[in-house]
Amino acid sequence: MSVTPHPDWVYYVCGVLLLVGNLSAWVATLFMLPGNWLIVGFAALFAYFLPENEQNLGFGWAFVAVLGGLALLGEFVEFFGSASKAKQYGASRRSMVLSILGAMLLATVGGVVGAPIGLIGGVVLMLVGGAAGAFAGTYLGETWKGRPREERMAVSRAALFGRLFGTAGKLIIGMAMVCLTTMAAFYF
Repeated sequence: MSVTPHPDWVYYVCGVLLLVGNLSAWVATLFMLPGNWLIVGFAALFAYFLPENEQNLGFGWAFVAVLGGLALLGEFVEFFGSASKAKQYGASRRSMVLSILGAMLLATVGGVVGAPIGLIGGVVLMLVGGAAGAFAGTYLGETWKGRPREERMAVSRAALFGRLFGTAGKLIIGMAMVCLTTMAAFYF
């Protein structure tokens, strides 16, 4: 039993839908959602339903595995960028958990407040909100632990900058994944 290949236009339409889905997933990363993993999932669906054909349209499972490796790298960059920086200054586990919760909450608030400003304004306010939430959560956790003000400030600043650098690194990797997936769907 032979399977009839999809017409070329199906690959192009699905490639555009893949690009839109991947860009949406990339934006979800700003809300501390697993956007890079969504990109891997969308690529896996594309590879399953539209495998590479004779005209070199589509891509295979090896490419999906490469995307999985990049998503894992993005998680390491984000984790070590944010947690290790705060840990260097002696952040407690409580502070680190509150830092994550604060970053999620204020990144969401930043996105909602920034939405009327436009895409750039929303993205900037999400990043600022996430960093401010990391700072506030760490400060609250260290206050709860009873640390002196100078130590709380040092740990909280480290959490803020770590969150900024970690998120920026993960976003850069995510955008590389979006670009590679788009190129693979259309060009190689």
